Amino acid sequence: MDPAEQFRNFVASNIRDAGEDRDFIGLSNIWIREAIRHRYAQNFSWLGRPIIQVPQDIYAIQELIWACRPDLIVETGIAHGGSLIMSASMLALLDYCDAVEAGTVIDPKASRRKVVGVDIDIRAHNREGLDAHPLRRMIHLLEGSSTSRESAEAIYAHADGSERVMVFLDSNHTHAHVLEELELYAPLTSRGCYCVVWDSGVENLPADMCADRPWGKGNNPKTAVWEYMEALNTTERSGRDGHPLHFETDKDIEHKLMITASPDGFLRRV
Repeated sequence: MDPAEQFRNFVASNIRDAGEDRDFIGLSNIWIREAIRHRYAQNFSWLGRPIIQVPQDIYAIQELIWACRPDLIVETGIAHGGSLIMSASMLALLDYCDAVEAGTVIDPKASRRKVVGVDIDIRAHNREGLDAHPLRRMIHLLEGSSTSRESAEAIYAHADGSERVMVFLDSNHTHAHVLEELELYAPLTSRGCYCVVWDSGVENLPADMCADRPWGKGNNPKTAVWEYMEALNTTERSGRDGHPLHFETDKDIEHKLMITASPDGFLRRV
């Protein structure tokens, strides 16, 4: 066995052991609960823009984009725009690596890769911050509800000609809204790529932690994922590419991270 394969097997064993360690999982859940009380995820930025993600999930984004090598990333929910900048920076790195491997000169203004972000309210100061960022050229902003016909049509228009598409859902966290987003945008996901549903961990939190929000236990991204996956198991559906639409929940990512906002939320199209 070559050293690289040996190390991959070693890591897989680590992940498997962590996923079977109930005490470790319990401690991680306690940590997540207390981190939310301290608004921990609000403390980080990516290339100058607040990202509002726990660092472990940021690492997961990096690994997924590198593995899937998309030319389009669709994101619902923008907030301060840090996640858009994170995605755009990874796409720019893919451009750079492609150019190095091909021995060509990269034109930073001519990338075929892009990020499309939609939000019902892009606040002026956030738009100004994004407009001033060097990676803005790779980002297309849409203002409006992610579930509106106009937004969906615009996003599908951006997807025309894209070979590999990833989807990140992170806007309104109610069951009904996330389920509608899944119905609209999960079919854009390319085979071998991911549709990630953020903040599915709301289902695991004490009820009082979401008392001021329209979502909470029993009404959140995770319950929407459960319903969507059950529907896929009972009805035949096709993706944008015309091939059958099947997803699996990638628990290895969750067990690797141990600390994530999105248990059951990493959906890989197979």
